[in-house]
Amino acid sequence: MLRVLVLALPLLIALPLQAAETHVQPGPGRLATAIAGASPGDVLILGPGRYEGSIVIDRPLTVTGTQGAVIDGMGQGTALTIDAADVTVSDLTVTGSGMKGETLDAGIKILKKADRAVVEANRVLGNLHGVDVHGGLDAQIRDNIIEGTRQKRLNDRGNGIYVWNSPGTVVEGNSVRWGRDGIFSNASRTGTYRNNLFRDLRFAVHYMYTNDSEVSGNVSIGNHLGYAIMFSNKVIVNDNLSLSDLSHGVMLNYANNADVSGNMVRGGPDRCTFIYNAHKNLIYDNHFEGCNIGIHFTAGSERNVLTGNAFVGNRTQVKYVGTRDIEWSFEGRGNYWSDHPGFDLNGDGIADSVYRPNDLMDHILWSQPAAALLTGAPAVQLIRWAQSSFPATLPGGVVDSYPLMRAPPFEVSPEYTQMETEAVANRDESDTYDFDVDDLATH
Repeated sequence: MLRVLVLALPLLIALPLQAAETHVQPGPGRLATAIAGASPGDVLILGPGRYEGSIVIDRPLTVTGTQGAVIDGMGQGTALTIDAADVTVSDLTVTGSGMKGETLDAGIKILKKADRAVVEANRVLGNLHGVDVHGGLDAQIRDNIIEGTRQKRLNDRGNGIYVWNSPGTVVEGNSVRWGRDGIFSNASRTGTYRNNLFRDLRFAVHYMYTNDSEVSGNVSIGNHLGYAIMFSNKVIVNDNLSLSDLSHGVMLNYANNADVSGNMVRGGPDRCTFIYNAHKNLIYDNHFEGCNIGIHFTAGSERNVLTGNAFVGNRTQVKYVGTRDIEWSFEGRGNYWSDHPGFDLNGDGIADSVYRPNDLMDHILWSQPAAALLTGAPAVQLIRWAQSSFPATLPGGVVDSYPLMRAPPFEVSPEYTQMETEAVANRDESDTYDFDVDDLATH
């Protein structure tokens, strides 16, 4: 019998204790008292009403709310801080953080060593930063509605979700609106940011020094810039939408070894894609439509592969100033160019003529903008005709030796199209755009 008890003891110890459910009602200090009296694994259910912050969860608990449960930071610091591992916060409205940028005031903050936190199905409204993942590992931020502040100056606002040095973070299914950046990921790695909706922001997703991570299935509508991947390595940017963002759809700035595929940018950005000092990236099967510049490629970016992309109806398909030819095709498959008057005699889907998007006059106009006054002059038209007829006279630039005859189909849901229409109609051009996407100091 003693031997049986000794063998069974480890199993008994391993069995979890029954989690207790405690219903908490509003009142001064009641939530803090309930947290202090709870055991690890307990569930605190908050009744309707207002709970004054700042609340700190310092043990493994689930804190969830019934309809109308509000945690209010009362304008001081962070409304709700998670300071223990294995905490879940769900079905709450969290509001009223302080507005001090130096202390990173937030609606919900996840601290270092508060690993495996789950923040799910909350309404995080009117805070400086919405959710600040600040050092905790493997956090999950899912299915929340996050709406930031609307100060006139973008840089006075906070981020919807701020991820700093928090490997393994998953940000999924959130709707983020207003504020500065939808997701700002800084000095982190192995994160997954997918299937989120971003509207009325500076950047939808902003990466700085974030490696080995994924940005996929997101939708950016009416922001200043869609997806800014900066100073980062081995990032997957797949199947995202950028609809009527103002400045850029996708930007690779000092970003290397990225996989950029299946994305769609359309509807008015100055540049659908901006590639700046970025190397060894795979850029394929994307759709770039209706931009002032389809792709701006500069600063010595090398060893990038571009294939299967569709450049449709951009005012300038490619902006590249260089003295050598750069081939934009891979293994006999190039890209689709809506302005290429190609023909396909053998019916293989590949045009029988090479596509060159730029000529000498383009280079002159980019380096000497005042020369635009001469674009209609007969001499300019003669130079362009001569270069198109005798390609050997062309300067260095982008060459697509195997241009596609058809653009792969790409559809946007009616729901997102309607949001895009509303964003364009409601855009206030008098807003103070107090940043320059080409100036790193403003980031």
